[in-house]
Amino acid sequence: MGDNTMTDRKKIENQQFDAERALYFSRHCEIRNCIFAGPADGESALKESSDIVVDRCRFSLRYPLWHVKNFEMKDSGMDACTRAAVWYAEDGTITDSVLSGIKAIRECRNISLKNCRVDSDEFAWKSIGISAEDTYIHSNYSFLDCSDVRIRNVKLDGQYTCQYVNHLEIDDSDFNTKDAFWHSSNVTVRNSLIKGEYLGWFSDGLTLIDCKIDGTQPLCYCRNLVLRNCTMENADLAFEYSDVNADITGNIISVKNPKSGIIRADSVGAIIHDNPVMECTGSVVIRKKEEKS
Repeated sequence: MGDNTMTDRKKIENQQFDAERALYFSRHCEIRNCIFAGPADGESALKESSDIVVDRCRFSLRYPLWHVKNFEMKDSGMDACTRAAVWYAEDGTITDSVLSGIKAIRECRNISLKNCRVDSDEFAWKSIGISAEDTYIHSNYSFLDCSDVRIRNVKLDGQYTCQYVNHLEIDDSDFNTKDAFWHSSNVTVRNSLIKGEYLGWFSDGLTLIDCKIDGTQPLCYCRNLVLRNCTMENADLAFEYSDVNADITGNIISVKNPKSGIIRADSVGAIIHDNPVMECTGSVVIRKKEEKS
C-alpha cells in the first residue's frame, strides 16, 4: 500500500451505495462494512480509485474495481452479480474474500490472492504478476494468456486451465481439470496432483517434479518436456510427438511415438510405434529391479 497509514485515510463506513460510479476516483480511503447493491443498479462503484482499503464489504453490482491502483480488499464478498469485478487494476491484495462473478480479474498487474474462494469462469485472463495461495478456485479457462504467475496450495476445479500462460510456478496444489497448460511456456509444477485429460499439449518448457498425473493421453506435442520422480495413472497414449526426458515411478499404460528423448519407467503396458507423421527417435527404458533397490 501507499505511504499513508490507516489513520491518514478517510473513513467511509456502514453505508450502502447503488448509484453509478458511487465512489468514483476515491483517494486514500478506508471503506469498511459497506454494501454495494440496490435498485439504482449502478456500475463502476470504485473506478479509477487508488490507495484504498476495502474491508468487510459486500458487492452485488458490476465492474466495481476497474482501473484501481494500490488497493487492499479483505474479508469481503462479491456475489454472482458482480461481473468483471477487477479489470485493469494494479498492485492489489485480496485476502479472506469470495469472488463469485464471471470474469473476476482481467488485464491486471501484480494482484495477489490469499485464503480466498473463487467461483468465476474466465478468471484472471491476460494478467501479469498474479499469485494465489491457500485458495480454492472453481473456473473454466482460468489464467488464460497470463505471465509471471505463482500458485501455492491451491485447489482448482474447472476445465481448460492455464492455456497460453508464460512463466508459471505451481507448488503443493491439486488441479482437477482438462486440457491444462495447452500452448504454455516455461511452466514448473512441484509436488502437485494434476488430474485431467490431454495434459500439456503443445507446451514448451513444461517441467513436472514429484507430481502425480492422472488422465488419458497426457503430454503430447510437447517441446522441452521434463518429468522428475512423477507417477502416472490412467495414462494411455502418452508423449506422442513430444521431446521428452521423463523419470516415472511405477507403470505407464502406454507410450506412443515419442519424438525424441528418453522415458524411464518401472513398467510400460505397451510401447506403440504406429504410422508416425514425423521422425520419432524417442526411447523407452524399463528399469531393472536392481536400479530400484
